Amino acid sequence: MSDEHEQPEKVWDEYDWERFLQQQDLKAERYLELLDRYGDHPERDEIVAKEMGWMGLDEDDAQAWLQEMEGEFLGELDVDELLDGMDDALEVHPLYKLCFELSVWLDDVLEEKGDDFATHPTVVRLSDQMCVLGAKLAAALSDVETEELGMTIAYLKRALRASTLALDCVISLRRENVLGRVRCLYLREHLFELRDGIVAMMGSVRAEWRRRLG
Repeated sequence: MSDEHEQPEKVWDEYDWERFLQQQDLKAERYLELLDRYGDHPERDEIVAKEMGWMGLDEDDAQAWLQEMEGEFLGELDVDELLDGMDDALEVHPLYKLCFELSVWLDDVLEEKGDDFATHPTVVRLSDQMCVLGAKLAAALSDVETEELGMTIAYLKRALRASTLALDCVISLRRENVLGRVRCLYLREHLFELRDGIVAMMGSVRAEWRRRLG
C-alpha cells in the first residue's frame, strides 16, 4: 500500500546540478585552505580529515573525492589525462577534439618558449583554464546520452566559463606583449570556436530536456 503513495524521484535540472557542483567547489576550497594552514603539521592528514568531516566516511570514498579535487583544483590535469578512460565516441567528438588539439598546441608553445614564459602568471592561468575546460567538456560529453541532461548542461556552463576566462588571459598576454600577435589570434579564434560550439550544444541539450520532461 505504501508503494502506491511514493513520489517519483525528482529529476535534477541544470540548476540543481549547479548547486551541487557549487557545494563541491566550496568543499574543495576548504580542503585547499586546510592544506595550506596545516601543511607542515605532523598530524596534518588527521586534522584535515576531521575538519572536512571525513572521520565517518569510508576510506575509499574519501580518497576518491580527494583525488578528484586534487586533480581539478590543484592543477594536476594534463592533456594526456584528458583521454584516459574515455571511450571512442568522446575522443572523436569535434568539440573535444578541438579542445584537445588546442591544449597540445599550447603545451608545445610552453616547451618552446621555456620556463620564464611557462611561469608567467597569466600563462599559468591560461594553462589552468584550458585544463578545466577540457575536464568539464569531458564530463559533459561523456554523459550526454544519459538521463542526467541537467548535469550535462551544468558542466557545459562550467566549460563555457573556462573558455571565457581563457580568452581573458589571451587578451592580457597580447596587451602585455608576452605572446605574439599571430599566436594570440590563433588562440582567440579557436577559443571562440569552442565557445560557439558549447553554446550551441547547451541549446540542443536544453531542447532535449524540454522534449523529454516538458
